[in-house]
Amino acid sequence: MRRLLSFLPLPCLLLALWLLLNDSLSAGQIALGGAIAITLSLLAPILRPVRARLRRPLTALRLIIHVARDIVQSNYLVSLRILQGDASAARSGFLDIPLQINDPHGLAALACIVTFTPGTVWAGHDTERNVLTLHVLDLSDPAGLTRIIQDRYQRPLMEIFE
Repeated sequence: MRRLLSFLPLPCLLLALWLLLNDSLSAGQIALGGAIAITLSLLAPILRPVRARLRRPLTALRLIIHVARDIVQSNYLVSLRILQGDASAARSGFLDIPLQINDPHGLAALACIVTFTPGTVWAGHDTERNVLTLHVLDLSDPAGLTRIIQDRYQRPLMEIFE
């Protein structure tokens, strides 16, 4: 029974999405949507062989708070740079940051964090050297940005996922 209950949320969500997108509650749409939802739900584990486990929920909560604060602060700084125009003397460029995190879910979370923060974009990841390449709007303090990525984001993600 527990296995069935853990299986139900995905097909129910997919069926609801199917019916919403088709704007119809006809029996045919419900049957077709149900068949598609169950098939996709059965095939989903094949596409995701590594399951993520949240090991430290309080660390995750602290990370969310740090990221939210950094996003607000970065929005403010980027808007100042835009309003100042050429007078801001912002120097954009690429920055390579060595990483220690190897978990694919942690790397995906780090990619989201970096990309959500205005002024930085995940530009690449060298898996052999485990180096993250960022494009940064203002590269005035590369050492400080490296420290922020490694200490404020990478370390908690390693605690959460590894």
